[in-house]
Amino acid sequence: MNVSDFDFELPESLIAQTPLKERTSSRLLVLHRENGLTEHRSFTDLKSYLKPGDTLVLNDTRVLPARLFGVKADTGAKAEVLLLKRLEADRWEALVKPGKRIRKGTELHFGSDENGKPLLVAEVEEEGELGARTIAFRYEGIFHELLDKLGHMPLPPYIKETLDDRDRYQTVYAAHEGSAAAPTAGLHFTEPFLDELAQYGVKLCRITLHVGLGTFRPVSADTIEEHEMHAEWYSVSDESARLLNDAKASGGRIVAVGTTSARTLESIGQRFAPGQIEACSGWTDIFIYPGYKFTMVDAMLTNFHLPRSTLVMLISALAGREAVLAAYAEAVDRQYRFFSFGDAMFIT
Repeated sequence: MNVSDFDFELPESLIAQTPLKERTSSRLLVLHRENGLTEHRSFTDLKSYLKPGDTLVLNDTRVLPARLFGVKADTGAKAEVLLLKRLEADRWEALVKPGKRIRKGTELHFGSDENGKPLLVAEVEEEGELGARTIAFRYEGIFHELLDKLGHMPLPPYIKETLDDRDRYQTVYAAHEGSAAAPTAGLHFTEPFLDELAQYGVKLCRITLHVGLGTFRPVSADTIEEHEMHAEWYSVSDESARLLNDAKASGGRIVAVGTTSARTLESIGQRFAPGQIEACSGWTDIFIYPGYKFTMVDAMLTNFHLPRSTLVMLISALAGREAVLAAYAEAVDRQYRFFSFGDAMFIT
């Protein structure tokens, strides 16, 4: 299947640059898988499409302030590092800019104390493809405190505006730090709305997938079968495994909030028999595209994604490519907001 099969016209003006003032005030496009029909609603109308006994699966990863701006120690030239994944201790997988000038052995400095001494020193240990590097840090104090002081939220390159409030790029249920990007479908929820859904009878299930390198890499192959996803770490607790098993046993729907939740659910669905999920953790590089048969996900809440992206391919596997592209054409025509800070879509 060609990557171009998932292309569509998206005016740049529809890529949302800033979050709405109220998280729940976004629009909601509802796509019915059975017949391809769409409805145009508000996000809080999601409740009317959920049923008591449904299980809403939330990715509770927390985004690191993982973008660091510093200088090369030898020349003072500006340098940028985006932390993607902790490898061990103070070694990280990262992306660097400018990639051609930050080679193995390069030392980078970030911040400075009252004596002009850098607060963080990084040395490039290994070089990978397309700006990927393995970096080792040296510092005094606590790394995460320094990162919180020096780091910036790693907004996607399509967002040009600065973000005044860091918390607007975190879900309200974010708990476990480790992501290089937010699971953005969850940005629409507030704690009161989640409480309202729980009181209505919707079960809330939290799992973790730390979003990594794949989020920042476009599909460069001509056919989707040639594309390789980068591995991301996930974790499912005893309580979450019980909730998922209960959902299967009772006939309730499992509703993934976002593609990251969907990928985690399908990863554990491949690991365990239906209804026999156990607490687990590990790495997944699952790539879901049309032809894939879902074993765990019955419905999905998602944002509007970019053309030719693996995310459009995933939702096309669930709802059908033609139905998804037709719904996206409607969204463009009706001026929906796309991408991380954009509007939402419910596939039911």
